[in-house]
Amino acid sequence: RPALDGGHDSSDPVHTSPSARSRPCAAGSHDSFSFWVDEEAPVGPDQTAVVKHLAVVFRLLAKKVMKKWSMTQNLTFREQLEGGIRYFDLRVSSKPGEPGYEVYFIHGLFGLKVRDGLGDIDAFLSEHPKEVVFLDFNHHYAMSEDHHRYLIATLQEVFGPKLCKVNVVEDITLDYLWKRKYQVIVFYHHPCAEKRPFLWPGSKIPAPWANTTDACKLIQFLETTLGERSQHDTFHVSQAILTPRVKTIVRGLIQGLRDHLVERNLPIIMTWVEAQKPGVNGVNIITSDFVELVDFASTVIKLNNLLLPNLPLM
Repeated sequence: RPALDGGHDSSDPVHTSPSARSRPCAAGSHDSFSFWVDEEAPVGPDQTAVVKHLAVVFRLLAKKVMKKWSMTQNLTFREQLEGGIRYFDLRVSSKPGEPGYEVYFIHGLFGLKVRDGLGDIDAFLSEHPKEVVFLDFNHHYAMSEDHHRYLIATLQEVFGPKLCKVNVVEDITLDYLWKRKYQVIVFYHHPCAEKRPFLWPGSKIPAPWANTTDACKLIQFLETTLGERSQHDTFHVSQAILTPRVKTIVRGLIQGLRDHLVERNLPIIMTWVEAQKPGVNGVNIITSDFVELVDFASTVIKLNNLLLPNLPLM
């Protein structure tokens, strides 16, 4: 089972120094929760009025097509964790019209209750006390202040003392986390984070988005944004993903995202990943769709061998 540091099992601590300048990288998944979506539920509030109308007109057929293009992962949270994924891209929403303040994962269609997904992650962390995860809540839909309070209270309830308090990023080494028994760094892209010591603001983890279907343009974008990344006080996500256009979906209507767009471009993307180096001017977190299709996580983790023996987290 790969560990975050890339080459050491969680029972074999890596001694790190807060002042060390090397910065290892971690593997992440894009739309991490999309391994299951609910075809019975209404289309999510993250979709346009046109998509919602089509879903009403074509009903189950429309949702089956949406499912093929909304699902970016096949593995559950537990399976992703066991495979070496340590960064999770999370988008959440309430269900309009539903009583109470329950919050769900969402990407076009509704997924699991957030509480249930977090519980799965916490169970893994309790079994592996030296593993650390990044939870990036970067999109919130149809959520009132009460929904945010409910979600924040859920995070506290589920993870408790595992939550890492906001600090200077350069100080967040593995030694720092292990000594304090912190295992979860939560980024929360909403003003609610400002008054919560365990919620890191979204500005601490920029994740520039290429928004292209062209693998060559994606690589160029990743190189450019790496060159522009902040040298201090932020993490950084390289989104090694392609984004379908409407015409892309029309052309591959039946095939879906994985078969029509992702698999055919993975060789180019993985060649770029394999050539990267972690460190001050290098990659920090790399995300991918369908992380199990190739040795994505292990490839990212192995990059950290270039930094041994000094491995702070950032």
